[in-house]
This record gives sequence, structure tokens and C-alpha cells, in this order.
Amino acid sequence: MGKRANGEGTVYQRKDGRWTAAITVGQGKRKYLYFATQKEAVKAIREVNNLKDQGVMLASKDQAVAFFLETWLQDTAQPRLRPKTYIRYQRYIYQQIIPTLGNIKLQQLMPQHLQKLYNGELKKGYAPQTVKHVHRVLHRALHDALRWGLVARNVCDAVDPPYVPRKEMQVLNAGQAKHFLHTTQGDPLEALYVLALTTGMRQGELLGLKWEDLSFETKRLQVRRTVSRIGKMGFVVSEPKTVKGRRNISFTDLALEALQHHKIRQHELRLKAGADWKEQGWVFCNQRGNPLEAGNVLRRSFKPLLNKAGLTGYPLPRSTA
Repeated sequence: MGKRANGEGTVYQRKDGRWTAAITVGQGKRKYLYFATQKEAVKAIREVNNLKDQGVMLASKDQAVAFFLETWLQDTAQPRLRPKTYIRYQRYIYQQIIPTLGNIKLQQLMPQHLQKLYNGELKKGYAPQTVKHVHRVLHRALHDALRWGLVARNVCDAVDPPYVPRKEMQVLNAGQAKHFLHTTQGDPLEALYVLALTTGMRQGELLGLKWEDLSFETKRLQVRRTVSRIGKMGFVVSEPKTVKGRRNISFTDLALEALQHHKIRQHELRLKAGADWKEQGWVFCNQRGNPLEAGNVLRRSFKPLLNKAGLTGYPLPRSTA
């Protein structure tokens, strides 16, 4: 059986059960890709034709790694990624991968090239975890190149990324947590720290809370978004990465009391700001109603409170229970 798919290309099933995507890649040449399912084959044709429409030279043996990665990042990766992740990919590709591998022909890329890249980055002082992230970005890009028939294999599969020693996360024990909360009493962000310790919510989730997400009657809240500041893009609001991340959480009487006091304090700030207040519904905001920047919370609030409590070197507190 055969099937046409959004432009040039044919999908048919082989006698061995596999599905073939036959694609015209230039000058009448045909490229054959093989998949386990019809859906995968059709998807491959659509992706390849989309790249062809954008001018990507799929059949060129002279296509350099730099050209491929730049095109892949802009046209394929960016629509899939969160803004913060895209910026990180961009940094890895332009600052670390392209300077070393950019001039190599994509089809001539060898495991030795990758090993040289990783060793060189480690010698420059980059952490093993950072170099491992570089490996993951390359693997993801070359995975797509393999699916599109641009390379015969993903050379990342033949190279081991640097070993990353596991670090034991420091968390507050029960006594330290109680002492820390005592220190935060009366602080403008007391409710944030109470929620962090009693619910285990992440920093971006806490800063992304809106009053509409909370119910004082049922003592429950919904995690619906995260908020973070990303360079020139400013504050970016995102949905949780997974369905599991979008969840309902019960909160304690202690958190309820802290949130009630926090709402009263925020109302007083709103009255004081007058016309300068920008009502956006954030539970935790600055003196004008705008979202809080995570870096400022850590530097100007959390670390001073840690020092005041005689505790240092801990991340934003989360539940140890």
C-alpha cells in the first residue's frame, strides 16, 4: 500500500513489516528511510519536505555541522523548546560546539571529533555536567539528522559523555526547618517559605501562583504555571512540563494562616502604590504588582534569612517530610 504525504514522497509497507518513506531529495534522487510504523514514516516525509521548503540542502555532502545545527536550532528545535531551554541550546551550539566542530562535514563527523570536543571543554574548565548537556544537545540534533536520512548513524551513540559525580542535595532537617520558619516570621515572603517547606513546590511554581489558584475554604491549590525571567525576553510564563506537574496540592493550617496575612499585606501595598499598581493576580509580587525575579528572591531575601538563622549553603527550602 502507498500514501502521498504533504508534497513529494511515498510511504509503503515492506514484506518484512517495516514502513518505507521514499523521499525525493534533489535532482531526482530518491532517499529511502525505514520505520516501524506508518505514522513515523509519514511524519518523516513531512519533516523533510518542511526542511526542503526552508532551503535546507538535504542531499548535500558538503553540508557542514555549523549549517546543519544553525538550521536545526532555528527551524526544528525552537518550536519544541521552552524559551529558557532554547537559550541554553543556543549557548551550547554557538559557544561550544560550532567553534570546534562547525567546519566538519556533517556526513564526515566521527566519534573522535566528539571526544576531542568534550576533552577540550573539560580542559577549559567547564563542569562535567555542562559538557554532558552539550552531548545531549548534539545527540538530539543528530537523532533528527538520522531520521531525515542526512547521516548513516548518530555518532553520539559511540561516545560516552563525561562522568558526573552525584552530589548529595543539602536539605533542612526538621529542626532546622522549624528554626528557619521562626526566623521568617513577619518577613514579606514568609508565606512563600512556609509553602516551600510544607508542599515541596519548586521555585518557579511558587512564583507562578495566582490567587485564583488557591482555595482558603478547602486549603488546596493548583499548580498551573511557572514564571521566570529570561534575559531580554523579560518574564516568561510557562505551563508545567508534564501533566503530572499540573497538580492539586493540599496546604497546612500554618500555610493558610501565612497566606491570609500575606494577602492583607499585599492589599496594603496595593493601596500605597495607587495608580502605579499593576494588578495581575500574582500571590508573590513586588511593590508594584509585577512578578518576582527568582534571583532577587535568593539574593535579597532567602540568603539574608539563612544567615540570620545561622544556616548557609542550602537551596530554597522544600519539605523533608
